Amino acid sequence: MIESGTHTPDVALEVFVGPPGTALRIERPDPRLANFISDYYVFDSEGPGMMGAIEWAMPGAASLRFFFGERPYNVWLGSRAFTPVPVAALYGPTSRASRFEVFGDVTIGMSITALGWARLFRKSAQQYCDRVVPIAAAIPGDFGQRLFDRLAASDKGPQVKGVLDAFFLEHLGPPNPDEPMIARIMALIVDEKVDGLSDIAERVELTPQQLRTLSLRYFGFPPKRLLRRARFLRSLLRMYAAGGEADYSLRAHSYFDVSHFLRDADEFLGTTPRRFMAMQTPYLRQIIRARTAVFGVPTQALYPLAERAAE
Repeated sequence: MIESGTHTPDVALEVFVGPPGTALRIERPDPRLANFISDYYVFDSEGPGMMGAIEWAMPGAASLRFFFGERPYNVWLGSRAFTPVPVAALYGPTSRASRFEVFGDVTIGMSITALGWARLFRKSAQQYCDRVVPIAAAIPGDFGQRLFDRLAASDKGPQVKGVLDAFFLEHLGPPNPDEPMIARIMALIVDEKVDGLSDIAERVELTPQQLRTLSLRYFGFPPKRLLRRARFLRSLLRMYAAGGEADYSLRAHSYFDVSHFLRDADEFLGTTPRRFMAMQTPYLRQIIRARTAVFGVPTQALYPLAERAAE
């Protein structure tokens, strides 16, 4: 098993203690990368209790994931099944919770922001929404294999942050002319004070169609769906933080009523928050605690942008 924890200072190691037979690392990338690659994570598990174990992940931004072990896991995104996933995979932006069936061993991942997409990918993020594909299908050449090989040569634990920082500082790609606009949109999407689509379009000085085109190209989804996803996740994660059964009174004030909130829950979770939170998801809860401790935010879809990129 890898060594659980983080290189981030002043984070209690207790937040990384999870179910027996599991280990977890959450890392902050180098500050020069933080607006492009928002986090690094390592999941490890072993033992008979992990064979066929089911876990869930929140909807969010794209990610790259590398599996090191004997039997890759299976993933379901709504009605789509990826069984098994590629050992070096791109997970496109997701619009609903993902179901995982795991069989142990190590997964190393990194979350890719819209700014990161603009640097790393030539194709539109929309083409990969709610999909899992080999990295080689999305990034030409041997990018994925080289990164896989570097990670394979590491201890897959504390060394991972240094390996990923060095690789992405070398291979991030040249600046994209759309980056200033992408950064402004990123900041507005996670801003709870933003009222709606017209508010974003006005602040970034784009027509609604221009905003939609940029959003699909780099974020994968229309801006309205991104705003709704962020609002729903903020509401759901408040309920997780409160503990106990899901308290629907903690939903965002912009929901007209509970039925409005539950319609979003059906879209983004595929079930009600009470049913979802009642499921046995110990690893998901551990990841929420660890991300909150390291980033101050419980899920990567809500990470704030560094100030220098939003200027």
